[in-house]
Amino acid sequence: MRIAKALFTLLALAVCAAASAQSFPSKPIRLVVPFPPGGPTDIVARPLAQLLGESLKQPVVIENKGGAGGSIAADVVAKSPPDGYTLIMATVGTHAINAALYRKLPYDPVKDFTPIALVASAPVTIVVNPAAGIDSVGALIARAKASPGTVSFGSAGNGTPGHLTGEIFAAAASVKLQHVPYKGSAPAVTDLLGNQIPMMFDPIQSVIANVRAGKLKALAISSRARSPLLPDVPTLDEAGLKGFETTAWWAVFGPAGMPPDVAALLRAEIEKIVRSEAFKSQLGNLGVQPSVEAVSLADFQKAEVAKWGKAVRDSGAVQD
Repeated sequence: MRIAKALFTLLALAVCAAASAQSFPSKPIRLVVPFPPGGPTDIVARPLAQLLGESLKQPVVIENKGGAGGSIAADVVAKSPPDGYTLIMATVGTHAINAALYRKLPYDPVKDFTPIALVASAPVTIVVNPAAGIDSVGALIARAKASPGTVSFGSAGNGTPGHLTGEIFAAAASVKLQHVPYKGSAPAVTDLLGNQIPMMFDPIQSVIANVRAGKLKALAISSRARSPLLPDVPTLDEAGLKGFETTAWWAVFGPAGMPPDVAALLRAEIEKIVRSEAFKSQLGNLGVQPSVEAVSLADFQKAEVAKWGKAVRDSGAVQD
């Protein structure tokens, strides 16, 4: 009797799951963006939301909810019903860096979420003021080795992809650099243009305009392949740091425990959109590239949590 009851329960759950997938979505979907409107995450989320809404024939509504490096929004989504109607446009910060950066993170970036699909990425760029007299990665490493701890670099702040890429670079090149954190990319770029700091690590979209204008020189980018926006700029791997790769990235997650069929449907639709010309064109020409390679988001995130976590701990950037 007990076995029959258990089998009946399992069958009922399977039927409910199939029914939910067939009827999904039957109402608007909320896509939470963990930063204010107008930033890179918002720029990635809005075309995806539009195209996904058209594909699913239900509105996908953007909700911007900034604060605490994206942690406030991530916590909201983690605690939402796992029915597919609340998703997050996650970032390398919310779902890889923050786990090590904040001592009291209110959510677990792996256990509390269902990974759905990787959406886009952007490399970090090493840029220098032309007056600094550093014309290559080799020259930068040579200067840093000649004067340990005296060569400084700016970033958008402690624990940002730029800062941590600088720390990973220093470890890979066996040099010691001096980090100068700013409250965002804009003030750091201003000081770099004024030669108050000699160089900066920052995602490509923040510095591309000044590189194109000749006001800054790009030494290398951190992605595995060259950027089509800067085809003459080598990767750090090409510049001698073999296997080097860091990127800022964006991906869609839902709360843990989503019905597998609903997650699979969303994954298939998002991956189709990410590979489309419509999505690529709406991202614009700022250096953010669609993630078109077939990849397991769960496996990718696991590797990213390990890589960025080590960088946070090595840098001492842990915050309360």
